[in-house]
Amino acid sequence: MSTTIEREKPILHGVEVPRCTSCNRPIAPSEKAVRFLCPNCGKIEIWRCWYCRKHGIPYKCPVCGFEGP
Repeated sequence: MSTTIEREKPILHGVEVPRCTSCNRPIAPSEKAVRFLCPNCGKIEIWRCWYCRKHGIPYKCPVCGFEGP
């Protein structure tokens, strides 16, 4: 007598790549980027790609609206 046990199939999720807060471009793991908490509210992580940092493109916190260079 054999019984078959049905198991749930695993749910596979891809790796979520961070995006630049200024330009919304995906940031590769090898890219020279920076991440920091919002200087005003500290509730959200801000990601900045090398291009936006170099050219001083502003970013805006989606929680409190703080804008920085």
